[in-house]
Amino acid sequence: MTDEVHWTRPDAPEVAGMMAELLHEYVSRYGQAARERMERFPDSTLTPPDGGLMVLLRNGTAVAGGAFRRYDEQTAELKRIWTHSSYRRQGLARRVLDVLRDETSRLGYRRLYLTTGPRQPEARALYLAAGFTPLFDVTVPPAGPLPFEKALLVRT
Repeated sequence: MTDEVHWTRPDAPEVAGMMAELLHEYVSRYGQAARERMERFPDSTLTPPDGGLMVLLRNGTAVAGGAFRRYDEQTAELKRIWTHSSYRRQGLARRVLDVLRDETSRLGYRRLYLTTGPRQPEARALYLAAGFTPLFDVTVPPAGPLPFEKALLVRT
């Protein structure tokens, strides 16, 4: 089974389900404040030339996705990493990370940055397994946002 990488826009129809499920997940874990936090940054930051949003399509259905935007001149911030609840535990989130890493590297970014929340242990485990460096003390129970970074090789 081959999933198609599809670069798109935040307002595209294939993204609507992804964003709705992601919002539901965040609100169920963190309450209504998560809605405000998710809406804090305009979707326009997830578009070229400094950002991008991709989905993995399986038979035309978005099964996973993620985005990036410029954090600073050398750094891309990963956002909206998501796997559809019916397709988890298949390595799709790792594939999304790989696609985003390759694209940001191709665009000349030298570093990835992201944060996840303290109530998302599966995300924390994914980023550690994918070679991201935690910018927090992993021996202390998490209380706030958990930042990670990863150096990139610039690809041309």
